[in-house]
Amino acid sequence: MSELFDIYDEALNHIGVKERDEVHRDGDWHQVFHCWVIGREADGGPFLVLQKRREHLDYPGKIDISAAGHLAAGETVRDGPREIEEELGLRVNFEDLIPLGRRLGVSRLGDFVDCQICHVFFYETDQALADYSYSRAEIAGLLKLRLADALRLFSEEVDCVDAAAEGLGAAKVPVTRADYIPSIDNYVMKILILVQRFFAGETELWI
Repeated sequence: MSELFDIYDEALNHIGVKERDEVHRDGDWHQVFHCWVIGREADGGPFLVLQKRREHLDYPGKIDISAAGHLAAGETVRDGPREIEEELGLRVNFEDLIPLGRRLGVSRLGDFVDCQICHVFFYETDQALADYSYSRAEIAGLLKLRLADALRLFSEEVDCVDAAAEGLGAAKVPVTRADYIPSIDNYVMKILILVQRFFAGETELWI
């Protein structure tokens, strides 16, 4: 049986429960959990940890958020950290997450319609990329992208940057904007600006 999701109307009122495939067929609003893992290099430069999705998943082969997943029917956002453990092998308490608020995200790939109510968080750690016990079933490999390079890329100053990699056949791999899951609201750039503000010492952050 397919996973069951709570679904919502345009005013975000709960209107029922539906199977995953039907939710993405019909474009129903549903809840997801997003966690962006961030840290600092030894030289003080901020970075993000990202994942490359396996080819059999939604958005096949694309670079994605560090850890993300749907909330099943009946779950709340406090159940979200299980996605971090399942995907990255990190045990994280909900209280250790840095909340960024809620984002509404809409995308479409052919007949696949994704209308997400995203609960967005940072999690800060300096763990080495090689020490992650990530899910090989879902993740082709991990990347560590320096914030400065990511900002150059998404401000369109450059078309390609190199990222440190684990599990992708090389210590460094080239990354372009087209490698990321597309969004209509410049989601990645918004996150990069928030990472910059976070490491500048700001505490009031909102997506």
